[in-house]
Amino acid sequence: MKNYYLAWWNVENLFDTEDCPSRPDFLQSRLRNELSGWTAAVLDQKLNQLAHIIMKMNGNAGPDLLGMCEVENEAVLSALIGKLGALGRNYRAAHHPTNDNRGIDVAFIYDADLFEFEQLFHHEVLKRSATRDLLQINLRTKPGGYPLLVIGNHWPSRRGGEHSSEPYRIMAAETLSYWMERIFEIRGSDIPVVVMGDFNDEPFNRALTEYALSSNSLTRVRNARIPRLFNLMWPVLGDAEGTFYFNNFPLVIDQLMVSRGALLGNAPVRLAPFADGRNARIEKFPEMVSGGMYPDPIRFGRPSTPRDFRPDTGYSDHYPIAMMLNEK
Repeated sequence: MKNYYLAWWNVENLFDTEDCPSRPDFLQSRLRNELSGWTAAVLDQKLNQLAHIIMKMNGNAGPDLLGMCEVENEAVLSALIGKLGALGRNYRAAHHPTNDNRGIDVAFIYDADLFEFEQLFHHEVLKRSATRDLLQINLRTKPGGYPLLVIGNHWPSRRGGEHSSEPYRIMAAETLSYWMERIFEIRGSDIPVVVMGDFNDEPFNRALTEYALSSNSLTRVRNARIPRLFNLMWPVLGDAEGTFYFNNFPLVIDQLMVSRGALLGNAPVRLAPFADGRNARIEKFPEMVSGGMYPDPIRFGRPSTPRDFRPDTGYSDHYPIAMMLNEK
């Protein structure tokens, strides 16, 4: 019997120091302003800070699979993997470049000694311009050979207001729901799917409940005839904790969800609780937590915004989240 530790983290602006020739000139120009002072030394420190936290995950063994967003390209992913060498893991990267206006993508790293990579799918959700994509990787466990699908998300932000921006997240949610329908049609309804991401909405918001069809009812998801998702983050809401803080309010916008295929009693790969009985948790390591009344994460920031730039003590403006799967 094998346990797998899966995590998600919005790593906050993991940018390269080089221009990307595939991006339009207006975006390159804007990024040069936003990233003024983002030198090779700053990038190296950012990678060191991220690696420090990643290596503490899973009882200092590192994650078996880590989904991330706000990653610029595969070069910074490779550099991050290089920083994790002390773990002795055989990490590989999975990424597809998008046309996002901020130049940030969804990506994965996974241990190739534990998972065999089969396929990658991506889809950019279009509003007036492309937004971050849905990124799906199809894996098989080793040595059991059981299928596992993982879908990473980074839905449109609340910039301009939660309600005025909500239709864009509903578009992303409908896309995810259709995506799940196609998975069930092609692979069957018992296929285990893990959906993770920064959704910029909380578990109770209607983009998640009405359009992505996520729920806190295990029974409803397990017995549904349509693809529903069991959202593992509902208990976190009751703890008044957040994965991200806005105006000192804790928001649970980073979430982990699973399909019915990971909930069936006879499933070869299924959801497994942590030792404390929880299905998911916020990985809030002490050095990440700011002092004072509100336990918000210490962000790394950028040199172009000096008041938020904390290269020696900061990590990201989001906390990581984690879950466990069990292979029979």
